[in-house]
Amino acid sequence: MRGFAIITAIGSDRVGIVDDLTTSILEKSCNVEESRMAVLGGEFAVMLLLSGAPADIEALIKDSDRIAEKLDLHISMKPTVEPKAHPQMRPYMLESVSLDTPGIVHAVTALLRRHGINIENMETDTAAAPWTGAPMFVMRGRISIPQEVSLAALREEIETLETDQNLDIKLIPVTAAPLEF
Repeated sequence: MRGFAIITAIGSDRVGIVDDLTTSILEKSCNVEESRMAVLGGEFAVMLLLSGAPADIEALIKDSDRIAEKLDLHISMKPTVEPKAHPQMRPYMLESVSLDTPGIVHAVTALLRRHGINIENMETDTAAAPWTGAPMFVMRGRISIPQEVSLAALREEIETLETDQNLDIKLIPVTAAPLEF
C-alpha cells in the first residue's frame, strides 16, 4: 500500500530550491509523482504530489517544520489519496487570449462551475502584444466536462462570454492520438 501527500512550498527565488526540497523528500524515501513549479514575482512556488510508504509519508509531514526552517521556505504538507481517472468526463483544453482586464479568470471559471466542469490544470500569464505593446492576458487549462453537459449549449455560453468580456476562447477536445487524413 502506498501513501500520498501534497506539498506546497514558497520562498524567495534562488538557484537550488528544487534540489534542496527533493533531497529532503528522498531522505524520507518518498517519491515525486507530479509537480508544478513557477517563479511568480520574486517568489518560487512548488506544488508536489508525493508517494511512499504510509509511515514515510507521515514522517515527512511530521518533519515539515524542520525542513521549512532549514530551506527558508513556507511549506504546507497534507495527506491525500491516489489520483483517479474520471471515465465519465470528457477531456478538453481551454485557451483564452485577450487584452488584460480585471475579472477574466473569475468570469471563465464561474461559467465552468455552473456546468460542473472540473479544472484539472490552469495557467495564466500576461505579456506585451507584438507591435502594439498592449498588455495581453493568456489563460490555458485542461478541463474535464461531464458527459451530461451539452457541448452546443456550453459553446453558446462561451460565445456570450466572449462578447461580454471581449475574449477569444477556444475549447479543444483532447484525443489520444491526432487524426490523420
